[in-house]
Amino acid sequence: MEHLFTKDLEKYKNLDEDEILNKLSEEELKQLETALQDLDPENALLPAGLRQKDQTNKKATGTYDRERLLAFLENQALEIKDKEDFVPYTGEKKGKMFIPKHKPVMPRIEDQITLDPELEEALTSASDTELGDLAAILGMHTLIGTSFGDTRGSGDGFNKHSINDVVKCEQLIPVPDEPPNPTNVEESLRRIKANDPRLVEVNLNNIKNIPIPTLKEFAKALECNTHVKSFSLAATRSNDPIASAFADMLKRNKTLNSLNVESNFITGTGILALVNALKENDTLTEIRIDNQRQQLGTAVEVEIAKMLEKNTTIIKFGYHFTQQGPRARAAAAITKNNDLVRKKRLEEDYH
Repeated sequence: MEHLFTKDLEKYKNLDEDEILNKLSEEELKQLETALQDLDPENALLPAGLRQKDQTNKKATGTYDRERLLAFLENQALEIKDKEDFVPYTGEKKGKMFIPKHKPVMPRIEDQITLDPELEEALTSASDTELGDLAAILGMHTLIGTSFGDTRGSGDGFNKHSINDVVKCEQLIPVPDEPPNPTNVEESLRRIKANDPRLVEVNLNNIKNIPIPTLKEFAKALECNTHVKSFSLAATRSNDPIASAFADMLKRNKTLNSLNVESNFITGTGILALVNALKENDTLTEIRIDNQRQQLGTAVEVEIAKMLEKNTTIIKFGYHFTQQGPRARAAAAITKNNDLVRKKRLEEDYH
């Protein structure tokens, strides 16, 4: 049967479609276009109004009135009776009739407050001034009517200022801003270049206006310095070029113990440069790189963990890992380095 159906369609294979379309008139082309629009009424990608042609021939009866339409639908729904559902062969209605439950309203009984006889006698015999002072102490002076204070006057010993003094709120103590960093940048740079033995710590934190070339000069000067033990440039708007300069410094410096570059604009590239430089440094024991402007990413954290596993001198590493794997590896490496330092200290004490 399928073969016969295919045989009947063989005669349509060699038809020239362009020739047939050229012979059609405009009306026939419009009819064809309308028919083609009706070929896919199930296409969910088309709006409902475009899935088939408009076949409405009835003229509009008037303007649209929403309220009138809703009222008509409501009346029509009320006129239609509900269909009663009966149990087969018995004639009984299914379900139970809803009967609202009426809960009895219980009269509200006010709680009776009983006081000690001595306290009740004291309150009964207390004057208005004493009651006002007691209300002020309890913080309930605002519940007393304004006429209460006005009717007593000022000659009965009542002091209105005493109430304000008793319930006055605690004044807020302004917290002063953190004082600016007093470090003299130019003087510190000059002393580092001169290898001043009295300069062992440099703190440039929160100094926002240090030029990038000046920070690079600090890194270059630290390469030959043999006295500075700690260098901190947190929140100085340092970026990747500065991180690369300090990475080159770490490869040559053999004195620095602590480096802080937190809260800057260093990306993963600059952090990787510092991490790779630590492979050639065996004197740095503390480095802080946390709170950069953007996250470092998983790849950088993995490289940091690898570096810490190979390093034997870093005992403090300031960074909050976002991935569990590198965090656990870094914690184990730091613990291992601290154990090595402890064992070395015990051996020195023993000898």
